[in-house]
Amino acid sequence: MNPYVVPGLVVVVLVTVGIGAYGLRFARTTSDFLVASRSVSPSWNAAAISGEYLSAASFLGVAGLVLRYGVDVLWYPVGFAAGYLALLLFVAAPLRRSGAFTLPDFCQVRLRSPLLRRLATVFVIFIGCLYLVPQMQGAGLTFTTVTGARYEWGALLVGVVVTANVALGGMRAITFVQAFQYWLKLTALAVPVIFLVLQWQSDGRPAVTPPAGPVFSTATTVVVEQDAVLDGTVRVHAGDRLTFEPGDRVPDVSTVDDNRAASWLLPGGDASLFATYSLILATFLGTMGLPHVLVRFYTNPDGASARRTTLVVLALVGLFYLLPTLYGVLGRIYTPQLLMTGRTDAVVLLLPEAALGGGHLGQFLGALVTAGALAAFLSTSSGLLTSVAGVVFTDILHADRGGSVRDFRLATVLAAVVPMVLSIYVANMDVSRVVGLAFAVAASSFCPLLVLGIWWRGLTDIGAAAGIVIGGGAAMGAVLLTVMGPPLTGWPAQLVAQPAAWTVPLAFAVMVVGSLVTKRRVPADIGATMLRLHAPESLRL
Repeated sequence: MNPYVVPGLVVVVLVTVGIGAYGLRFARTTSDFLVASRSVSPSWNAAAISGEYLSAASFLGVAGLVLRYGVDVLWYPVGFAAGYLALLLFVAAPLRRSGAFTLPDFCQVRLRSPLLRRLATVFVIFIGCLYLVPQMQGAGLTFTTVTGARYEWGALLVGVVVTANVALGGMRAITFVQAFQYWLKLTALAVPVIFLVLQWQSDGRPAVTPPAGPVFSTATTVVVEQDAVLDGTVRVHAGDRLTFEPGDRVPDVSTVDDNRAASWLLPGGDASLFATYSLILATFLGTMGLPHVLVRFYTNPDGASARRTTLVVLALVGLFYLLPTLYGVLGRIYTPQLLMTGRTDAVVLLLPEAALGGGHLGQFLGALVTAGALAAFLSTSSGLLTSVAGVVFTDILHADRGGSVRDFRLATVLAAVVPMVLSIYVANMDVSRVVGLAFAVAASSFCPLLVLGIWWRGLTDIGAAAGIVIGGGAAMGAVLLTVMGPPLTGWPAQLVAQPAAWTVPLAFAVMVVGSLVTKRRVPADIGATMLRLHAPESLRL
């Protein structure tokens, strides 16, 4: 076991708690806890948004996808990053100018509808919990992988630390924590890459210690989880068991034939044309509807700051995504055995020791990467919990309990309990699929609501509610069917597994048609509301 891993994890937890405690000094009012009193600068806010947005799916999953499928899957991180371009163009500044604290608040400001507000509350909580569960699950699995301890302890560790930080300091403290965690994640990936690149020899070959390439350090039995080709000639199939002795060379592994060309674009198979473009649509438009991302724009001083924040986020997220790509490429050289076992998501955690050996340097860099993975779980979970707690506070507890800081802390605990309990009982859930479905639900509910609510005067409360219920409800049903329903095959399986391609247009169409049918319900003060959303603050009287 790596002796640096546990101390590294302890340091990350202590620093996270320490920064949260420091932020507590500046958190005094409910406005501090909800939106940091709308005083966060663009640079701080951009680092915090990047910290919470770059979750385990980005830190571990992108490298694993590149290792498994090659550079063909670079559209996946491009979709995640490009979503901020749509946010910049259509949502960021008007959302800040609305003066709302949460997405349900925006519904009240724009459409004056308590019913729509309650509906938005349900979807914020559903999306937040749907995204929180895989974060805690991933923390538990990583904790088990690197320490050998029980899965439940890792999930509970992240849940307790995040709940304490959010409950004690709210948005004000979480801003400092997430900004720190972004730079920790970037450092955790960048420093090992520098050492890995330095391992290359002058003739362009990777400098692997054994002359023949990577070898198995101990006796290893591999259970093949997907069909593959070894050393270009030997075919193995899912379920085969391969035994290797210490010192045996790791075979060259490929998962597809060399003449596949751009097969990932072809209909049929595991990555059909429909599924691919549906997931692209979900990642691109889903970013615009994620509550934990949108709530951060309420913390900017004004609309211009919100736009500058989004521009900086594009740069920070784009810079980060360069590094998992390199890990995936280098993983094909140093950890090709992961292609046989199917554990490609572990390439980031295993690559430093595999490339640099089991000495102190390789172990230290491996521990650094593991610390970055923990930061990914903590930062994303913090943002999600803050957004859900804010909605629970403003829409469930506020009316009855007066809206004190104490109520916000109670809301935080209530919002954390369900995801923490669920994460303990769903250890085998497919994380990558659930994260994609969370984006699909956001893209099918809040994205149409925001785009039409900000840019179309004719949107009505009935039209918006119908679109959220039908479009967002269809995506929500796909989530429940995927997680709890029976296995499906053929086109029904693809429509359910990646629903955004049909649920997003459905939501837009229902909102437009429903609003046209009920156009008499357009708010009487729509002119003043649209002016508030689009006029720069400097022009207001």
